Parts: sequence; structure tokens; C-alpha cells
Amino acid sequence: MPIEKATFGAGCFWGVQTRFDELSGVLETAVGYEGGALEHPTYKEVCTDRTGHAEVVQVTFDPSRISYDRLLDAFFSLHDPTQLNRQGPDWGTQYRSVIFTHSEQQAQAAQAKIADLSASGTYPRPIVTSVEPAQTFWKAEEYHQKYLEKRGMVACHI
Repeated sequence: MPIEKATFGAGCFWGVQTRFDELSGVLETAVGYEGGALEHPTYKEVCTDRTGHAEVVQVTFDPSRISYDRLLDAFFSLHDPTQLNRQGPDWGTQYRSVIFTHSEQQAQAAQAKIADLSASGTYPRPIVTSVEPAQTFWKAEEYHQKYLEKRGMVACHI
């Protein structure tokens, strides 16, 4: 099986990246911005909540070692998908819950996961996670890559 990419926005990207890095079968992660109109956005610009970008983690994975469905499970366990444009103390559209899909199969799997979770009653409020076709991924500044790891931290508020 060829190597695949998956892209998730679940609030602040620092802790999300750390958690995805812990999964066997994940080969690489990068934090960045996706879903907005501005080309080559900076962290400072994205934080204005005017670019339309979400903070995301792009995951490169080996589907023979970890399934996309398992990545979806991890994504939903990492944040509250019922909070619109916020996670914990962070608020703004850049912190929205979003799945950027790289294939029709990923889109179908993401929609099915949301339907299953909604039907299960796992969450007391409706899931607001959007599922959108992948757009241009703009890699964040180097100081954001592996941010917690570089500082000897294992978690932030997620």
C-alpha cells in the first residue's frame, strides 16, 4: 500500500501533533494552516482570525500499519468536536474542528464516523466537525514544529 496523508484540525496544533506522533504507523507529522484564502499565511496572520485558515496537523501514515479509521478515532478522542470554533481556552475559526480529506474514501470514512458517533450518543451536543476536500497545506513556522517536544513537555491543555 502506498503512503497516505491525512489532515486534521482539532484546536491548537501543538498537542494534537504530539498525540498523532505517538501512534504506530504514523511516519511523520507537520503542523500548519489550511482552509483559508491567504497564500503563505503566518502564525501571526492566522491568529487574527481573518485568514480563514485552521490550525491543522498533516499526518503521513502507512495504511498497512494504521488505518484511516484509527486516525479518525484518535482525532475525535483528542478534542471536543461539539465546540464551534474553539477548544478549551482557545477560540476563533482557526481552532475549528475540521477534517481535510485527501480522497473520496477518506471523505466517506469521515462522514460515516461522524454519523456513527452522532447516533451513538457519545456527545451530549451535535458534532460540528466539518469535512472538506484538502486544500493547500501551508507548513507553519519551524518553531511550531514539534513545539512541545522541543520544550520537554508532553501535553498542553487538550
